[in-house]
Amino acid sequence: MSVYWLSCSLPNALRAIPFARPAALSSRHFSQTSYVAEHPQSPETLPSRVILSGIQPTGIPHLGNYLGALSNWVKLQKSAAPGDELLFSIVGWHALTLPQDPAALLAARNDMLAVLLAIGIDPGRSIIFHQDHNPHHTELGWILSCITPMGKLRRMTTWKSRLAAARNSGSEDEVDESMLNAGLFTYPVLQAADVLLYKATHVPVGEDQQQHIELTRDLADIFNRTFKGTSPVFPLPIYVNTPSKRILSLKDPTSKMSKSSPDLQSRILLTDTALQIQSKIRAAVTDSIHGITYDPEGRPGTSNLLTILAACTDRDVTQVSKMYENQGHGTLKRDVAEVVEEFLKDPRAEFERIRHERAYLDEVARRGAARAIEHSERTMVEVRTRLGLA
Repeated sequence: MSVYWLSCSLPNALRAIPFARPAALSSRHFSQTSYVAEHPQSPETLPSRVILSGIQPTGIPHLGNYLGALSNWVKLQKSAAPGDELLFSIVGWHALTLPQDPAALLAARNDMLAVLLAIGIDPGRSIIFHQDHNPHHTELGWILSCITPMGKLRRMTTWKSRLAAARNSGSEDEVDESMLNAGLFTYPVLQAADVLLYKATHVPVGEDQQQHIELTRDLADIFNRTFKGTSPVFPLPIYVNTPSKRILSLKDPTSKMSKSSPDLQSRILLTDTALQIQSKIRAAVTDSIHGITYDPEGRPGTSNLLTILAACTDRDVTQVSKMYENQGHGTLKRDVAEVVEEFLKDPRAEFERIRHERAYLDEVARRGAARAIEHSERTMVEVRTRLGLA
């Protein structure tokens, strides 16, 4: 399946700007003494990378989702070495940590699979699967929960941001432990199982998930040290900080673009038509200052539009802003609407085609689950043997 790139029909102001090279993925190796570190491998025996990432089935993605994790997944697939393995999971069990309508969740799972295919994730090159189609995730999740210190879990704070986002709260201070269920509190352990089950070596996630990868590394090391053998069962996965643009709400540029916002005009969805995109961009909050400058603190609304324009054309935002310094917001909004439509029109058309092909989606999901289970069964045989369960 093709990767969709912006065509050459750019606004005049942008044609003179040279394309910026995409930022290289950076990785951080956490320094800690580990069983794996004590058993180093020679360069000749080092395996290819196993890259794994997951996304919750939240239905139709908005522009911020697309310019964040999803576009990075496509870039990872394109740049991966022939021997690298890539696994992309739709994490239905994680979705259950917050209240869900069953019919809506089923539709969202199918739509997310269709989205991944529409944007260019190739099921022949990558393993695309529903997490909940592989029971090994919950089996390993339980095993890991039995070796997870409560103190480490209590230091995981992302549950607050998830609850705040779900309730559309303005601050994490508005949520407390009375709203917290056990699933949401322990979901970092299940996330660790998601990663370790496939012996992932590299995990591309946002900064907000970094502490979860640290926990994953800790749990892998605890397991390796507690249940020793001739070699460690789990590698220590590397956190890969994927470059992503922070896309803000069109109506409240002090907060991220979000589907939980009650204002439909605050976000652009993959399924929005050209007229809807134009209407939402035209109504986007900016300011009354003459001229266009990139100043995220002082001019968040204007800067957000510049960020969107730069991200959709894969260009440097400061260079883009210079082309508009003598222009008004009307010109900027017109050009942003044009490039967003150009950016979304092909994947939107492909998504609308694929989402109605239920037999094809079911077959992709079935094959992806079979490939995922083939990988994870090998890991679980090792785990059960070390534990005395096999």
